[in-house]
Amino acid sequence: MGVNLSKGQRVSLDKNMSMALVGLGWDTNKYDGGADFDLDASAFLVGANGKVRKDADFIFYGNLESSDGSVRHTGDNLTGEGDGDDEVLVINFAKVPADVQKIAITVTIYDAQVRGQNFGQVSNAYVRVARMANENDMTGSEVLKFDLVEEFSVETALVVCEIYRNGNDWKFNAVGAGYQGGLEALCRSFGVNV
Repeated sequence: MGVNLSKGQRVSLDKNMSMALVGLGWDTNKYDGGADFDLDASAFLVGANGKVRKDADFIFYGNLESSDGSVRHTGDNLTGEGDGDDEVLVINFAKVPADVQKIAITVTIYDAQVRGQNFGQVSNAYVRVARMANENDMTGSEVLKFDLVEEFSVETALVVCEIYRNGNDWKFNAVGAGYQGGLEALCRSFGVNV
């Protein structure tokens, strides 16, 4: 069992962790909107200026792996059904280019505006980081967990956490910041052409 973090907390990741599984999970509250909730995890590989170096540094259901192989999305979960992680990103720290300073992990609601959905209708959301024994270890040994307990009543996009460089080390920042405007707003914020 890993360390449980609160919003705003920062913690160093083990220097010997070469691969990390970033698992995101959530439940949806019952509501009468009729449409399934399709939450999507994404990663933005950003430089010192806080922007992606190129559009391909945006890893999501439409671009499952960075060109350098440092970050991989394991696939889109369209309903969030079942226990455990709903979507997973894998980070290979040895492959992260030197000019990538931060990996921002986000979650958005697909078609939120059309479906009348927001994060106020989502509960038990979390992100966890687990040490992977090898590239096939899709469970990992959990080192930390951040439960998103804050109410986001109108937001359709969240920056859940950041994994960033601090000298030669990697640190985890529990961000938990909500945004309106969904995935498009996040893409613009991180410099992705949409």
